[in-house]
Amino acid sequence: MTESLPEALPVGRLRRVIDPAGLEPAAAAEAEPFGHGRARDAIDLALALPMAGGHLYVMGRRGVGRRAVLEAALEAAAGERSAGDDLCYVSDFQEPRCPKSLHLPAGVGRRLAADMERLVEDLADSLKGAFQNEDYRTRRQVFEDELKERQEEAVEAVEKEAREQGIALLRAPTGFIFAPIRDGHVLQPDAFQALPEEERQRITKQIEGLQKRLKEALAAIPSWMQETRAQIRELNDETAALAVGHLIETLRERYRDQPAILAHLDALEADVRGHVGVFLGYAEEQEKAPHSTSIEELPPPFRRYRVNLLVDRQGSERAPVVFEDEPTFERLLGRIEQRAEQGALVTDFLMIRPGALHQANGGFLYLDLRKLLSRPMAYEGLKRALKAKELRIESPLAALGLMATQSLEPEPVPLDVKVALLGDRMLFYLASELDPEFAELFKVVADFDDDIRIEGDGARQFARHLAKLGREAGLLALEPAAMAACLEDALRRAADIDRLSADIESLLDLVREADHLAKKAGAEAIEAGHVRAAAEARERRLARLRDRSIEQVEEGLIHISTEGWAQGQINGLAVLQLGGFGFGRPSRITASVRMGAGKLVDIEREAKLGGPLHSKGVLILQGYLAQTFATDFPLALSASLVFEQSYGGVDGDSASSAELYALISAIAEMPIRQDLAVTGSVNQAGEVQAIGGVNEKVEGFFDVCARRGLTGSQGVMIPASNVRHLMLAPRVLDAVEAGRFAVYPIATIEAGLALLTGMTVGRRGDDGRFPEGSLYGRVEARLRGFAEAQRRFGKAGEKEGEE
Repeated sequence: MTESLPEALPVGRLRRVIDPAGLEPAAAAEAEPFGHGRARDAIDLALALPMAGGHLYVMGRRGVGRRAVLEAALEAAAGERSAGDDLCYVSDFQEPRCPKSLHLPAGVGRRLAADMERLVEDLADSLKGAFQNEDYRTRRQVFEDELKERQEEAVEAVEKEAREQGIALLRAPTGFIFAPIRDGHVLQPDAFQALPEEERQRITKQIEGLQKRLKEALAAIPSWMQETRAQIRELNDETAALAVGHLIETLRERYRDQPAILAHLDALEADVRGHVGVFLGYAEEQEKAPHSTSIEELPPPFRRYRVNLLVDRQGSERAPVVFEDEPTFERLLGRIEQRAEQGALVTDFLMIRPGALHQANGGFLYLDLRKLLSRPMAYEGLKRALKAKELRIESPLAALGLMATQSLEPEPVPLDVKVALLGDRMLFYLASELDPEFAELFKVVADFDDDIRIEGDGARQFARHLAKLGREAGLLALEPAAMAACLEDALRRAADIDRLSADIESLLDLVREADHLAKKAGAEAIEAGHVRAAAEARERRLARLRDRSIEQVEEGLIHISTEGWAQGQINGLAVLQLGGFGFGRPSRITASVRMGAGKLVDIEREAKLGGPLHSKGVLILQGYLAQTFATDFPLALSASLVFEQSYGGVDGDSASSAELYALISAIAEMPIRQDLAVTGSVNQAGEVQAIGGVNEKVEGFFDVCARRGLTGSQGVMIPASNVRHLMLAPRVLDAVEAGRFAVYPIATIEAGLALLTGMTVGRRGDDGRFPEGSLYGRVEARLRGFAEAQRRFGKAGEKEGEE
C-alpha cells in the first residue's frame, strides 16, 4: 500500500485577499467603538464604582489603542461629575510650620488670592496713614508727656529736699550725683576734705538719706513706663483696628457664605494688629529710601497674609482628567520648594507646589506603571496616599525618615480620585505576585486583545476606525483598494486570516508613510500602490541583516542545499526577531546514528546552546522511535542531532519534525530531498503541530531559493494546522502561481516522509511487521540489527567473563 503524497496548496490559500468593494462605504461612515469589548466593559465597571471602590489596571501590548480607549472613557465619566473644589494653602498664624488648607468652590480660590494680594499692598499704606495721623501723634505724645512729667516730679521732690539741706542734685551721663554746696557753689573734693570731721559725717549721712529717697522715687518709674507702653499699645491696637478693619470688613462681606475664609480673616486681623510695628518699620524704610518692591520681595510678615492657590478649577465644568508623563515622587504628591537667603535655604507656605494627585483630586489620574516603578519611592508614595485617602506633602527623604532638618508640615488634604495604571501583562503579574497590596488597590483589570476577530461586518468596522484615525491625523483619505491593503497588512501582523492585529498605531504609521508618498506624487487620495510601496520601503529599511544572511548562503559561507538528495540532512527553519522586524532563516540540521544504549544526543544542549523547549522536543523524538519501532526489542540506538553553523542559542520545538525526518533518514540510510525546507513540531504519536512565524519561515527559504534560481521543485513543508495563518508576500504568491515554488501542508510525520523520500513509508501489517522494502521496514530492520548486535556483544562479554 502506498500513501498518497501531500498536495501543494493553491495560491488562494496562501493569502487572504480583502475585497475593496465591501469597504467603499466604510471610510465615509461614522466610526463606532470597535474591538476590545472585554476591556471596555472592565473600564466601564471601574468608572461606575465609587472612587474608593477599586482602581483600574489597563494592560495589553503597546499600540493596540489602550490609552485612546481609556482617555475616551475617562473624559466621558468626567463629564458626569462636577469640577470639584479649588485648593489653597494659607498661613497658620499660631503655628507657621503647619499651613492650613482651604477647600473652596471653583473660582473662589482665584478671587481670594487676588483679594489678598491687594490687601497686602493696601495694608502698609493704610497703617502708615493711620499712624502718621495728627490725632494719633497727639494722643501718643500726651502719654509720653505724662510719663515724663511724673518722672520729673519725682526727681524734683528729692532735689528740693536736698537743696533745703544744702546739698545739690547733679545730673551726669552715668546718673544722678549728690554734692554739698557752700555759698551757692558745689564744694570741690579738696574743700570737702578740709571740713571738720563731724561736719563731713553729717553731710555724708544726709547724702545717704537723700540717695535712699531718690532710689525709692526712681523705683516707681519702670511701672509708670509699663503703664505708658500699655496705653500706647492700646492706642496702636485701636488705631490699627480702625485702619485695617474696613479693609478686612470688605472681604468679610464678599465671602460671608464661606466660613473657612471668615475664620481665616479673623485670625489674619488679629495677627496684623499684633505686628503693627513691622508694618510701620517697613513704611519708614520706604519713606527714607523709596524703591519699587514686587509682591514676591516683600518681607515675611507681608508674605504670610497671601494665599497660595494650588488647584484652580475656575472655568472647569467637568471633573479633571490628568496624565502624568513623569511620575516622580514630588510630581505626584507635591513638593516644598526652597530659596537661598544669606547662605541659607528658607521656605514658607507660598512655596508649596501641587502634584498630579492634587490636580486630579475629585477626578481621574492615569499613569504608566513602568515609569512609575522606575522612579524612586513614587509607587510607594502613590500607594500610601491611596490607602490613607489623603495627600500629605513631604520630601522623599522625610518620607523615609532620613531628614532631620525642620521644614513645613502642610495640613493633609482629603483624597478622592480614581487612578488607572497602564502597563503590560508581565508587569501586572509581577506586581500582583510581589506586592499583595497591589491587587487590593487595583481590583479591576482591563485586558486589551492583541488581535481582533473579523466576523460579519468586522472588516468594515475596522476600516471605519482606521479612516477616523486618519482624518484626525490630517491624512489623505484612503481609497477602498488602499484600505483593503491596510487590512491585509493587519492580517499579516496577526498571522491569522480571521484576525486583525490590534496594533493600530503601527498600521497608522504605515498609512502616514503612504500619505507621504501620495502627496509626493500629487495624488488626491491614498491608493493601494502607495500602501504597498510604503510597506516595501519599511521592509527594506529593516532587512539589512536578512539580506546579509541570504548573501552569506549565496557566497557559500553558510551551507544550505536547495536541490539534490542527502542522507541524514535536512533544511530546518527558524525566525530571528530583531526589534520590530522578524525574518526566516534556513539552517542545516544533520543526524548521525550508530549502535548504542538508546540515547539521542542533543549537541546543542551538550554545548549549552539549546534551551529547555528544544531539549524537550529531542526527548519526544526518542519516545516516538521507541513507540513506533522498538515494540518487541530494545532500542539499541545512539544518535546525534545538531544545527550546523549555529553559533547562538537554540530554543523552541518548531524544528523537532525536521530533526525526526533527518534521524529516520540516517537510520534507514535513505536520502531525502534538499529542495524542501521543513518546520513544525511533533508529538509522540507522530502528529505535526502548529508553530509560530510560519510566514517568515516560508519567505526565508523562498528568498534563498530565489537568489540561487527557482527550479520548480522547491518548497516548504508546514503543519497543516498553520494553513490558516498564511499571509505570504506577493513575491511568493507569484512564484507559486507560476509553478516555481510550493507550500505543502503536513499533518503527520508519515506524510512528510513520503514527500521527502518519494517512497512508501509503510504501516504495520497483521503480522506486526512493516512491509518489506518500505521506509519504516528499513528503519525497523536496522534497529533490530542494532539490538541483535548489542545482544551478541553482551553474550560474548558474559562468556569471556566466565572463562
